[in-house]
Amino acid sequence: MRIALYQPDMPPNTGTILRLGACMGVAIDIIEPCGFPFSLRALRRYGMDYLDHADIRRHLSWEAFLDHLEENHRGARLILLTTRAATPYTDLTYRPDDVLLLGQESAGVPDHVHQRADQRVCIPMAKGLRSLNVAVAAAMVCGEALRQTNQFPIKEGI
Repeated sequence: MRIALYQPDMPPNTGTILRLGACMGVAIDIIEPCGFPFSLRALRRYGMDYLDHADIRRHLSWEAFLDHLEENHRGARLILLTTRAATPYTDLTYRPDDVLLLGQESAGVPDHVHQRADQRVCIPMAKGLRSLNVAVAAAMVCGEALRQTNQFPIKEGI
């Protein structure tokens, strides 16, 4: 399981997702350019010392990210979290090698990225509201995917 952030534009949310990845044992792909100067030092305020445990891979572009998937994760599905999807995230059957893709907090993803996704899922919400914070959305869908694929990390002694 991986989480990919498409051109993230909010450092607090990016740091929170990096912390999520560290705690859940999920690798994080950062697809640049970011909407802020990316450095672990700058993100430490939000991800704290958990960033030392995060598996982070940076990609200079969307194309570089796709090349990385093809070379290293062939067959992995790209699951886009989007408000434009009709399928609730709880209705999808996840696979252990899925890549959960999240767009920019301010704009989502462009059409060519949307079209490239193998699956698109949404989080059902109260009528009239647009979207959740991207880090909250990542946590909800990642939790469901880990639950379904039995990939939650096991704490020693439990």
